[in-house]
Amino acid sequence: MYKLGLIGKNISYSFSRAYFKKKFETDHVTHVSYENFDIENISLFPEVIKNTKGLKGLNVTIPYKEAVIPYLDKLNKKAKQIGAVNTVKITKKNKLIGYNTDYYGFKKALTPFLKPHHKNALILGTGGASKAIAFSLKKLNINYDYVSRNASKGIKFTYDTLTEDIIKTHQIIINSTPLGTFPDVTLCPNIPYNGITNKHILFDLIYNPEETTFLKKGKEKGATIINGLNMLRLQAEKAWSIWKIY
Repeated sequence: MYKLGLIGKNISYSFSRAYFKKKFETDHVTHVSYENFDIENISLFPEVIKNTKGLKGLNVTIPYKEAVIPYLDKLNKKAKQIGAVNTVKITKKNKLIGYNTDYYGFKKALTPFLKPHHKNALILGTGGASKAIAFSLKKLNINYDYVSRNASKGIKFTYDTLTEDIIKTHQIIINSTPLGTFPDVTLCPNIPYNGITNKHILFDLIYNPEETTFLKKGKEKGATIINGLNMLRLQAEKAWSIWKIY
């Protein structure tokens, strides 16, 4: 029996475990199981690897997408460029190889909604997921700027400095923060929503709830709204193809 799983913190809500459980039932995959490894600190990661018999691969979620990298033997080229990992493959020789499938999932989920005027984007948040988004936007030739709580190198805007005009000229806005995730569904990033128009795309990486407060506010202004569910499905399937344990 082979094992797959998800490494993260406070992940009982996890999409991945439910997704793979259903996938295995539908596809009659009986030789693989998927479980959560909820760890308090990334320093416990080697114990999971050592103590889980038959482990062939892992997904990695908040807050370990960057922190996991020093524990890996090798990074796939794209994961190296992105600087974040959300998929780990364990080889027959017990080598740990890091991949990033968030990039693939986001790019594929966004592309059908793009129009010629979608030239500039704002990425809300600067965590591991935001790096994959930035990489995707670069590949799509879309200019992007990060928005963070604090000013630092490479951060053009803070939430305090955002204006309606900045929002108007950035017609893709991506929430890569956990703000608005169940159960704190009333929360949302503090941006000038009045600058949003029907030319905007609002993309929220959150999938629970299906329509976050961030997306509701965009919808009220006529924006196209996308939640994180399709991105998650796409990145999960990509991870499955990397693990190759059909």
